[in-house]
Amino acid sequence: MTRNKMRLDVILQTLLLSHTFFFTAVSCQSDSSSSVVVAGYNMSAPAGSKMVLQCVSGRMVWTRDRVRDRQRVVHWDMYREEPDYAMERVVDMFSAGDQRIYNSYNLRRVGLNPTAFKDGNFSLVIKDVAMNDRGLYSCNLHHLYCHLYETVRVQLNVTKSRRKEQRFWDGQKAVYVVLLGSTVVLPCINRRTVWTDWSNEEEDQQVVHWDRQAPGVQHDRADRLVDLYASGEQRSYGPLFLQRKMNISNQAFSEGDFSLTISDLQPADQGKYSCHLHHHYCGLHERREFQVTVEPPLIRTTEPAKAQPSEEKDATKAESPRVITVVLPDQRHYFLLPLGYVLTSFLLLAFIILIIILITRRFRAKEFYPQTSMRSGRTCSSSDEYEMDVSELGVCSLEERRLDYKNNLLKEKVHVNTQPKVIDLDKEMQKFSK
Repeated sequence: MTRNKMRLDVILQTLLLSHTFFFTAVSCQSDSSSSVVVAGYNMSAPAGSKMVLQCVSGRMVWTRDRVRDRQRVVHWDMYREEPDYAMERVVDMFSAGDQRIYNSYNLRRVGLNPTAFKDGNFSLVIKDVAMNDRGLYSCNLHHLYCHLYETVRVQLNVTKSRRKEQRFWDGQKAVYVVLLGSTVVLPCINRRTVWTDWSNEEEDQQVVHWDRQAPGVQHDRADRLVDLYASGEQRSYGPLFLQRKMNISNQAFSEGDFSLTISDLQPADQGKYSCHLHHHYCGLHERREFQVTVEPPLIRTTEPAKAQPSEEKDATKAESPRVITVVLPDQRHYFLLPLGYVLTSFLLLAFIILIIILITRRFRAKEFYPQTSMRSGRTCSSSDEYEMDVSELGVCSLEERRLDYKNNLLKEKVHVNTQPKVIDLDKEMQKFSK
């Protein structure tokens, strides 16, 4: 039994060493100078045009971190299968902060190494293991500035028999079977510089550079076009005319846009361009490749203006262009002004016609009803010239008739019988008047 236990310990130590070696290998690979191709593009444009090779990365956005002591954090979580399949936080710790225990039952019983962010040992120590500690534990390492997230899982089982204690690898995670009431250390080791150190020269850790390979040139002999550091330093290479036609924005690191702009594209500019992004502190090494092909320039053919057929026109003389200029008013109420003039003229004309009609009617009324002025007294038989009204003229004619009628009656009286008939002159006059 003792030999078997020793063999299991050796196997477990080998697994833990391989686990640590895996992290170290990843760190060495990411920190190497060789970059990984993440994208490739084939681009073509006509000669004389402008081309933009887009190279954008949000991980390369640089800002001065004023809370860097809270950029790195480690936390242990536990997943319980019983009774309610819940995930709970056990402990967490920042790079420059105290540990936080989330369950009062774990106080002075569960904790991390206070120097974890210096030596890279983030293992969880559990004292006096109880049956309630069984479950799946996960060690989570977060670097907010570098956008890095890593997780290590360990299965913890508790037994009452010392003979059943063991540690093995099930193909996905390490499994620990520990004795009830003992002390166990759940491993989580990562000694990468990004977790254990903070660069004081952060702005010198980020750099972007563009290279160009002419057709037939190998990658290791590519020509450097431009270097740009997060500190603001920029270096351009090659002839002056090449530096002027190829450039990167000065706000590249604040926006994360490192695109290369090529103006006045020419056939000599074709080849393979590569954008290299290096963040040495965060372990970021990427590049994007662009295969640029220059096409012939676009030729726009313009047809000459055809002259109108004419017998007298001289074909050798150029005809002056006939241009008709149409000025359209900008204001919408411009068309209301002529309408106002027309309405005003129409009203004035109607007013003049009305005045003429009134004057004409007045003259006609004077012709039909003349007025005479009386120059003498009111005697109807007077031979002098006089003026009288129309009503007075009618009265005079009536009185003359009455006098004539009386005279005739008197004459009849003389020739009648001796017994004359009495005639009432007043009544007769009334009949006559009727």
